[in-house]
Amino acid sequence: MTADAPMADFTPTGIRAGRRVTGADVLARRGIAAEPKPVPSPLRFPDGAHFRIEIPSVEGPAVLRAVLAQASSEGITVNRVSQGSGAMLLSAAELAEMARIGADNGTEVSLFVGPREEWDIGGLAQSGEGPSRAGLIRGVRQLRYAIDDVLRGIDCGIRGFLVADAGLLELLAEMQAAGQIPASVVWKVSAMLAPANPLTVSQLERLGGSTINVPADVTLGQLAEMRAATSLPIDLYVEAPSAMGGVVRGQEAADLVAVAAPMYVKFGLRNSRLLYPSGLHLVEEAAAIAREKVHRARVALEWMGRSGLDLVQSRPGAPGLGVPEP
Repeated sequence: MTADAPMADFTPTGIRAGRRVTGADVLARRGIAAEPKPVPSPLRFPDGAHFRIEIPSVEGPAVLRAVLAQASSEGITVNRVSQGSGAMLLSAAELAEMARIGADNGTEVSLFVGPREEWDIGGLAQSGEGPSRAGLIRGVRQLRYAIDDVLRGIDCGIRGFLVADAGLLELLAEMQAAGQIPASVVWKVSAMLAPANPLTVSQLERLGGSTINVPADVTLGQLAEMRAATSLPIDLYVEAPSAMGGVVRGQEAADLVAVAAPMYVKFGLRNSRLLYPSGLHLVEEAAAIAREKVHRARVALEWMGRSGLDLVQSRPGAPGLGVPEP
């Protein structure tokens, strides 16, 4: 799907003629007033689009190819893919291959910075409280490796990185401002660091975030509050993995985008296996899960088409995407 493809293209055949009866109409006939429409965001991506599609947990070149093949068969555009195992677990050849595939398709490839606490020898990250610390950088040695991980990815052509540690984010942004990292690199604040209030959103923007992942279970009101605090793109799981709450709200995608634009509409998959750290032993399952995420995106786009809202998606290679530069 591209910026000049109207959302109505996803309206099922047979219900185009005349004004469609809506759920709000049915409720009004029973004396139940529809909830007030949220105030739409006036902000847009640099190309004027309201939203972009992101598919997470794309764990290597084979899974990336599966995502793009499924997107082609579904007739949609995937603007960004992200990966969670960590760039450090991919060989230089794999990094370069992902960069080439992303560049050829105008797709941002965003890789998690590693190492991080969940992969370290410390026991806290493996405890019941572990998820709250999983993405943090532990000690100076991990900081050094994390910086090297980013520089290695950049050398291979990658221009997008997920960051879940505030100190590391600030340092990387400083390096970028000093010209030590290309200006085209995008810093995606990870869902592991997801802010749930406007003050923290503003803080992460000041620290150098390029896009900010907020919690999947935010209300429309809370989403509007955070949108008012920043002009940066907001990333939101409209379907979250079970480990992150298992929220399934693709049918709400139009309302969410209207409030939060510019927004990355992100599709995890409830009731699927946790893949991290991934590798050859999981590649077939990872590809199947990723293909279903693309299908969920197609279904959500159909719901958006029914909304009546004139929402536009970015084209491949749109300004502001961290498209690789192999």
